Amino acid sequence: MSAAVCAAAVSLLLAPALATHAASAQEPVVRGYYLNVASISGHGAYGAGGASEFQRLRLMTSPAAGPLRLEVAYEHTLLYSQEAGAPLGALTPGSQVSSINWLELDWPVGVSLGDHFAWQHRLDRLNATLTVGNAELRVGRQAISWATTLFLTPADPFSPFDPSDPFREYRGGVDALRLQFFPSAFSAAELVVRPERTTVGHTLTALARGKLSAGGWDLSAWAGALHDRAAAAAAVTRTLAGAALRGEITLRRDARGGTIARFAVGADRRWSVLRRDLYLVVEYQHDGYGAADASDLAAIGVSLPFLRGEMQVAGRDVAAMQATYQLHPLVSAALLVLADLHDGSVLLSPAFSYSVSDAVGLRAGAYLGVGRSPGLTSTGSEFGGLPQTGYIALSAFF
Repeated sequence: MSAAVCAAAVSLLLAPALATHAASAQEPVVRGYYLNVASISGHGAYGAGGASEFQRLRLMTSPAAGPLRLEVAYEHTLLYSQEAGAPLGALTPGSQVSSINWLELDWPVGVSLGDHFAWQHRLDRLNATLTVGNAELRVGRQAISWATTLFLTPADPFSPFDPSDPFREYRGGVDALRLQFFPSAFSAAELVVRPERTTVGHTLTALARGKLSAGGWDLSAWAGALHDRAAAAAAVTRTLAGAALRGEITLRRDARGGTIARFAVGADRRWSVLRRDLYLVVEYQHDGYGAADASDLAAIGVSLPFLRGEMQVAGRDVAAMQATYQLHPLVSAALLVLADLHDGSVLLSPAFSYSVSDAVGLRAGAYLGVGRSPGLTSTGSEFGGLPQTGYIALSAFF
């Protein structure tokens, strides 16, 4: 019902533009993306491990008629798991149904392949954009990113990536109305209104944001209501001595009338080492919603910020580091490290990538959790209970 109402509203809003510019309509081009990830994991605190295979097929088109543009992305995901324990979420991008999107555009495929399979399809993008002068209005399911830091992004209120996700080609879509205005080439203002469905009822996010680039500084700030509660954020990027310095902070009003602070700072830089590129990213995040002690991890896992997908990690103070080195023009090696600074646990993720062609790539990697595992007398640690996992993946664009 809500999807039909939204579609009708968009049609009424954009009907004049469609009628006026039908003659200039462009032939739609359909593009595609395919991902296949095969993995095997050992026994961990959250499952028995075993082999798994994940496939994602995505078809995309963006037809345009004058100032009107439509964006549609339809995809299938198929997951096979040998055991009941699901594989790491970072290895199944796009398979998780959003629990807070307003429109019901995720569906199980009505074909049973057995208990070990999960087959779903969805519309990850379904929106219409109308551009008039320096203003742009977009309505529907769309990708929105307000992140400034690269891995740990607490001031991004729209479906941030899992920091351990090696497949970041497509960000999850959110159902929203977005109005943008571009007064100059170095500034922008926007308003986003997003209704949400949560486990405790309906909420509303309505945020206004401004961006400005001046004198080597990139500045941004937003404020408004986030999940029905007052919130504000600011972010800055500055390049010094060849390094990009980034920072973002958000202040949130909690249910008791207090203020929750979440912030991240980081730096990234590229060097030439032995005539090859070395790229390094280092970040630190403090999250007032996170667990200050391992004994708090269970409560964090059922908290509203975690269930709404706002929290990328569960710890209060977490550091991230990724080093990427070009071994060959077609081959690169990377190492990602996530560390909980309170419980001492670490997630290590080494990987190798090979570019078969401009459109096809291979990636092989592993996840190694180091730290205390949950037990009868131990609360464990954030990363210590994760199983050792190895994977190989093929991605292709067509």
